[in-house]
Amino acid sequence: MTSAPSPPGGLPRTGRRAPRDPAIVAAITVLAAALYATAGLLRLYGFRLGTYDLVIFDQAVRSYSRFELPVSIAKGVHNDFGWSFAVLGDHWSPILALLAPFYWLHDGPETLIVLQAVLMAAAIPVLWVFARRRLGTPAAHFVAAAYALSWPVAEAVVFDFHEVAFAPVLTALVIERHDAGKVRQAVAAGALLLCVKEDMGLLVAGYGLFLLAIRRWLWGAVLLVGGVGAVLVATKALIPAFGGRDDYYWAYGALGPDLPSAALGAVTDPLGALALLGTPPVKSATMLMLGAMVLFLCLLSPMVLIAVPLLAARMLASSFPNWWGTEYHYNAFLVVVLFCAAVDGIARFDLARFRLPLALAAVAAALVPFFAYGRLSWPGPRTAAAAEAVAAVPDGALVEAANYVGPALTSRTRVLLWDREPRWAPWVVAETSRMTFPFTSREEQVGRVDLLKRSGYRVVVERDGFVVLNRPGR
Repeated sequence: MTSAPSPPGGLPRTGRRAPRDPAIVAAITVLAAALYATAGLLRLYGFRLGTYDLVIFDQAVRSYSRFELPVSIAKGVHNDFGWSFAVLGDHWSPILALLAPFYWLHDGPETLIVLQAVLMAAAIPVLWVFARRRLGTPAAHFVAAAYALSWPVAEAVVFDFHEVAFAPVLTALVIERHDAGKVRQAVAAGALLLCVKEDMGLLVAGYGLFLLAIRRWLWGAVLLVGGVGAVLVATKALIPAFGGRDDYYWAYGALGPDLPSAALGAVTDPLGALALLGTPPVKSATMLMLGAMVLFLCLLSPMVLIAVPLLAARMLASSFPNWWGTEYHYNAFLVVVLFCAAVDGIARFDLARFRLPLALAAVAAALVPFFAYGRLSWPGPRTAAAAEAVAAVPDGALVEAANYVGPALTSRTRVLLWDREPRWAPWVVAETSRMTFPFTSREEQVGRVDLLKRSGYRVVVERDGFVVLNRPGR
């Protein structure tokens, strides 16, 4: 009797064939999707999601649903790109067009929250198949549960909606199809990743690095060069073609003012570039948390190379501090890679194939209270005041809305972000009880309301820090 052959990628395979247990993985997937959707909707109905970014994506997908370019007036006006700005000029994410048909069923940000939940959970069966093939069925259940409860996913699903929703399932397909010996199918999934965001070429390049490490020279070289090339094409050609700027997200001023000078700076001063990876210390803390999430088992596998280019691009940045921490959605781009690398590391070194996956799930569960789910709360008095303010704005109005108010208005009005530049919209919903993006102080917000009153706006509703103003005759 012969043992199961090793996969073409040179990756070790467990010789055991565990019985399938689709009911358990289906339950994990459904429960995870329900958890993600509930968390996101609680935040939405509690007025804790933002115009920036949820309304931006809502307006863009609504435009797609009308067979139009993905225009977002909230993004275009706030960032001085204009009223007809298409978000393809901000991030290259044409895959968002796939969400448009769901807006024919329900036109509103709730749709995006639920779709994000489903997409994030969709990675679970694919990850489970990969882990079962390597470690057996019981271990695969624990790996699936660990991903489902992982803090990068939690942070992503409670922070508005973002294109990252597509990344885990596509990344899982890349790795699982490679492991199954279907490199062409893995490359096809990688090609879809390029439609998620302009920097996903770095994940594809990382896949190329991994293939080179396991001596798949041709595919490795093609994907490494092709991934980097895709980033350059998206940034330098596609984004400017839709009205964006190729340097808008340039974050490497400490290395140089542009890509050639930054690359030269990194080569001529490699120690300085390495120092940037841990400066400020929050970068090191985030990388430690990512490693701890998988007990650093990812370091036992060359598969971890898939994550290196994208992670390095974030941590070499000297601006855009949101990229560096554990909050927000950025770590969810890497989470599947790290779990798959951990599984591969366990299999390669024939470690405790049951106990270590169990430990992964235990770590994920133990961290739950310390990240996004621990910050969830039921709607309170602030919610009632915000709802009263929102109800005062008529359907179809053009309204400047405070950051956390816009999502409640976007399905029936035209929403602009209430920001530091007066837009003189007919309706304004302000918030003055606490500082709200993009203002720098609560006093500035109070001053803006006073300016509107002096300029002829009348107060329609004022309750618990929410102020609705209307310009008579408009």
